[in-house]
Amino acid sequence: MHTIIPTLSRHTATATEDAPAFRQPHYECTDLAQALKIEVLVPGVDAAGVEITTRGPDLVLLARKARHVRVNWAALHLEAAQRDYELKLRLGSGFDFERLHAEMRDGVLTLLVPKKNFSSSHVSVRRVA
Repeated sequence: MHTIIPTLSRHTATATEDAPAFRQPHYECTDLAQALKIEVLVPGVDAAGVEITTRGPDLVLLARKARHVRVNWAALHLEAAQRDYELKLRLGSGFDFERLHAEMRDGVLTLLVPKKNFSSSHVSVRRVA
């Protein structure tokens, strides 16, 4: 008699293990003459929940929602909607992250990242052929 018996030690993943801790927000980039304008949609987040960091040419935005949940409440199918936001953008080294300006209004975070000024005296041109 040949039967296939499933093993009992098989690991079953739950929904919380598969889901990432953050979700990526919708955003729009506009290239202006002197800066890059980034508008990020982060509904449910106030200004105190926003954290902006730079790592080399990368801009990392963390936006955490305010939690107003009772202790005895448990979400059934709203786990994805309750996650915080994380946005990672590789902008490059042509921007001055020290002078970054951020403004939060009605769930829209607007970032203005000024471009670095490269004067013609710093640029060296070399003739190859």
